[in-house]
Amino acid sequence: MKNALRHLLNEWDPLGVADEVQDEYDCMLLPMLQRLRGGADETEIGEFLRREVEEHFGLDPLGARPDAMAVRVIAWWTAVEGSQQHRRRP
Repeated sequence: MKNALRHLLNEWDPLGVADEVQDEYDCMLLPMLQRLRGGADETEIGEFLRREVEEHFGLDPLGARPDAMAVRVIAWWTAVEGSQQHRRRP
């Protein structure tokens, strides 16, 4: 699951370094997974991404389009959760 989320973050790549540094956004993996497992929605994920881009990475969050990335993350999470529930059924 972490690898799939890492892949999404590297595709987003607000710093433009993912081709050279594959683990640049790993600092966001665990906090984001905790939020997702706790039921976070697009707004909460978007706010988390916006804060990280601005406060941790020192970028203008609007240029990184955190809200659009939050939509992708929630869509991915919904698909992951759906496939896990499908596997749990008897």
